[in-house]
Amino acid sequence: MATDKPPAPESFLPLKPHWFHILLSLADQEQHGYGIMQEVLERTGGKVRLWPATLYGTLKRLIEKDLIEESGERPAPELDDARRRYYRLTRLGRRVLAAESERLEDLVRVIHGKRGLAPKRAES
Repeated sequence: MATDKPPAPESFLPLKPHWFHILLSLADQEQHGYGIMQEVLERTGGKVRLWPATLYGTLKRLIEKDLIEESGERPAPELDDARRRYYRLTRLGRRVLAAESERLEDLVRVIHGKRGLAPKRAES
């Protein structure tokens, strides 16, 4: 009898940037779509903007790949809008995010090890 084994986290790497940003937004809390958009915009200093069509299309693909799932838990009704859908990482999604984070950290170490590409220092 064959068992369905989940794909290896490395099979998703390198992650598309918007996949990475969405998974990162869900790393420490469940969020709804607009909350994810706002967090990514804020975290990247406005450099990454997830437009609604991109965001919701990506959320759908991340659900299909079993990296995120809709959450049944909701805030108190007076703090929430009933139309919102909340998302959270799955176990596989958490493993993929960890693998991609490690890959990016390794890449940064390689960059810093190259002559002439030392990290920038804040100018006063």
